[in-house]
Amino acid sequence: MFFILSFVFVSSARLFAQDDDDAGNESNSDKMRDKMKEFIQKRLDLTKEETEKFTPVFIKYFTEWRQTLKEVKGLPKLDRQQRLLDLQLRYRTQFREIMGPTKGDQVFEHQRRFIQEVIRINNERAGNIPARPLRRRGG
Repeated sequence: MFFILSFVFVSSARLFAQDDDDAGNESNSDKMRDKMKEFIQKRLDLTKEETEKFTPVFIKYFTEWRQTLKEVKGLPKLDRQQRLLDLQLRYRTQFREIMGPTKGDQVFEHQRRFIQEVIRINNERAGNIPARPLRRRGG
């Protein structure tokens, strides 16, 4: 499971590790962050109180995650995976404090699913693969 998660994060770096020098890219990054945050909040079915606490922590996590993706570019695969895992472990504790261990642990799974969906949509738009919805595990 970790390998798959890491692979998706590393392979999605090209989607999210754009130069922030351009204001348009910053705006796109903010939009992507907000869409990802909304996706995760809906999947976790957060309460209003959990959402209020989750949002600032997630924004900080997302910013560090993007920065880490930029920093690990060009490093050996295991080093990239380790840096991303270290970041997730650090934030997992904070997410668990906000919404409990079960939901806190699921944040990164839902992030991975969001990234997969973005990749699928981008590939569909580029004509690379036929459109098909993500399969849900467990019903």
